[in-house]
Amino acid sequence: MEDLYFEATNKTPKVSFCASDGKLAIIGRSIPENSYKFYEPILQWLDEYMDNPAKETELTFKLDYFNTSSSMYILGILKKLEFLYEKGHPVQVKWYYDIEDEDMMQTGEDLKQIVKLPIEILEIDQKEV
Repeated sequence: MEDLYFEATNKTPKVSFCASDGKLAIIGRSIPENSYKFYEPILQWLDEYMDNPAKETELTFKLDYFNTSSSMYILGILKKLEFLYEKGHPVQVKWYYDIEDEDMMQTGEDLKQIVKLPIEILEIDQKEV
């Protein structure tokens, strides 16, 4: 299975999904003009990945902002990983948020309540990055 990689733009996040080691990352800003066009290849990749996942899967989110249409796809990604987790595969989600961004922290907490996945909420200080 091929890895999935999209370079970040000013409207879309960097996507780095490695099939062999199960390290998945979505980093940046997600305000695509067409969320379906951007996220559908990611969901399709996950469908294929779920047929033969790595020993462990770790998804990292480091989003500084995302729009409402992106949020539906983020939840869709988590739902796919929830299915994998419920089948007994180890899955870990790391949700990073800027120390000053309470909304992003709360979004991570809300997602923890919606999906049955281990989600770690981690703060980062952008001033130190």
